[in-house]
Amino acid sequence: MSRYLFLILGLVMVGLATLGAILPGLPTTPFVLVAAACFAKSSPRLHTWLRQNPVFGPLIINWQQHRCVSLRAKVLAVAMIIGFGGYSLFFAITNLWLQITVAIFLGIGLTVVLSLKTCPTSDS
Repeated sequence: MSRYLFLILGLVMVGLATLGAILPGLPTTPFVLVAAACFAKSSPRLHTWLRQNPVFGPLIINWQQHRCVSLRAKVLAVAMIIGFGGYSLFFAITNLWLQITVAIFLGIGLTVVLSLKTCPTSDS
């Protein structure tokens, strides 16, 4: 039973990661990493497919082998958080308490991204 739950969760995470690659403001990296972990527990075939994917594969391999993310991924994540989060904070949200809440979450997101180890070679 748990194998099927991991499989379904992995498929949902791949869907969200794909949306994150297309939609600004939706993260890709966490969804890809969770999908890889779910597939590792449920489907070796899907885990291999995800690792060999030209878009998501290098991210997973870097994380699994070195516990790091590429400089490119980090810069893109910070730019998205600041760009779209900042726009929402200053132009789209008018309620002060909601602005404070969003600012806290943006700060948490920036802290997490910036605390991740950067890969020595950032060609992936």
